[in-house]
Amino acid sequence: MKIRLKNFGILKQAEFELGDITIICGENNTGKTYAAYALFGFLKTWLQNIGLIKSARVSEKAIKNLLNDGVTRIDLIEHIQKIDPILKEMCGRYTQELPRILAASEDLFQNSHFQILLNTDALSETLKSMSFKIKVGSRNHPFFSASTVGKSAQLEISLLGEKQKVNISDSRVKGLVNYTVNDMIFSQFFPDTYIASTERTGVAIFRKELDFTRSRLLKEISRADDVDPRNLLLRSYQDYALPVEYNVDFTRNLGKVANHKSFLLKKHPGVLEKFADIIGGDYKVYPNGELRFLPKGKRLRLTMGESSSSVRSMLDIGFYLRHAAERGNLLIVDEPELNLHPENQRRIARLFASLANLGVKILITTHSDYIVKELNTLIMLNHDEPHLKRIAKAEGYDSSELIDPKKIKVYVAKKGLVQIEGNKKKSRCHTLVKADINPQLGIEVKSFDKTINKMNEIQESIIWRDEE
Repeated sequence: MKIRLKNFGILKQAEFELGDITIICGENNTGKTYAAYALFGFLKTWLQNIGLIKSARVSEKAIKNLLNDGVTRIDLIEHIQKIDPILKEMCGRYTQELPRILAASEDLFQNSHFQILLNTDALSETLKSMSFKIKVGSRNHPFFSASTVGKSAQLEISLLGEKQKVNISDSRVKGLVNYTVNDMIFSQFFPDTYIASTERTGVAIFRKELDFTRSRLLKEISRADDVDPRNLLLRSYQDYALPVEYNVDFTRNLGKVANHKSFLLKKHPGVLEKFADIIGGDYKVYPNGELRFLPKGKRLRLTMGESSSSVRSMLDIGFYLRHAAERGNLLIVDEPELNLHPENQRRIARLFASLANLGVKILITTHSDYIVKELNTLIMLNHDEPHLKRIAKAEGYDSSELIDPKKIKVYVAKKGLVQIEGNKKKSRCHTLVKADINPQLGIEVKSFDKTINKMNEIQESIIWRDEE
């Protein structure tokens, strides 16, 4: 999946492609966070937007057959052929929503364009080989089912029992059919996504206060006679970008989140141990909703206010990994180095590599040279050579952390030469420049090297100054 941005804040024109690990780095105020937030917003709202697109809907004939006969078959190949115009309209609708998604002025996005490019060449064969089956309704009384038919890329949809008895309207049946078909096709490309915004440290410490704010709004609703309740509730988030809102809601509901087990907790607890090493302990939500941090080797139960800033900044990531993560997810982390010691920045790079190797895609925006250089080490050690194996063993690296350079995409937000649409010559403007990745030497990010080399040069001049 490629993402193209045009007139997007400071980014004049840019493109980036998702890998198993995607890194966007660069100086401050170069558009890194906007790029990550925009992708998150699209992935969280695409199902809503596609529901408004007429060409993405199942034919009225298929719906009529289902309502009259209780069963219908849908050829998914016919829908694949409509992907490009559907995607174009979907991106157009999303572009209009950018001021709301990013909590920014409408003027900032008047000439903006957000575009998703998909490689659908193998989709037909993928759908033919899929085994898919769902039922909707209660466990004992499902009223709707959908399942693939052999290896034909056909979907059979049935109404179970008498529609009148389950009190389901024709419009809801139609909505379920359209949702199921579009989800089957586009979820091949659009992963379920979680984001950790840079505001996460504050969200962690003010978790209860955020709950109180919502309660206070509900009280205001009960007292008001001429207020639209929905508008009043939404107003509490109007100054915050969608990723921040998502962080708030996730953190407020940690008690419910903790009732689930991620695939990591079930099958790969070693990854969670790596995370525990980074924060120096574990989080725990008690039955009364109380949240505590339990430092390793100590009989302490610390509140978030009593805990270190690194513990607070990693809170939502920790709960996501333990209780929500699934294979195929995309985890977006804005500045993962936030409040972390350089050694822990190295550790989180190794954690990300482990997650990518297990099927969780990672997208980070970062200023951290430690994270990039540690990923370089994981790339450089990923060769079947005796001396590299000795080094890996001596330094405590395991094979689950080593990463194939083909899995990594790195982009630097900076000024570069770009072919602007409609212009014959390339222009120098703010964009995302793809960094080279060498299988032997790793990632080349000159902006980091330039700063480090300058610091070394100054220090050498101080220490080895010429005699006056």
